[in-house]
Amino acid sequence: MPKMRTDRGAAKRFKVTGTGRIRRRQAFRSHLLEKKPSTRTRRLGREVDVAAGGDARQVRRLLGL
Repeated sequence: MPKMRTDRGAAKRFKVTGTGRIRRRQAFRSHLLEKKPSTRTRRLGREVDVAAGGDARQVRRLLGL
């Protein structure tokens, strides 16, 4: 049976920390920023954990972990 390939789209969107947590970028930071408060755009700039357990499991499978 062949090796499982890493999903390249997922590999570009998620990264795994040293402790094994999966991090992702937040949405709503790409355009139309003029009308959004600076506090909101700063907050959206940070990476966050993939929260839901089921989602994390799916992402792990796509990354080949």
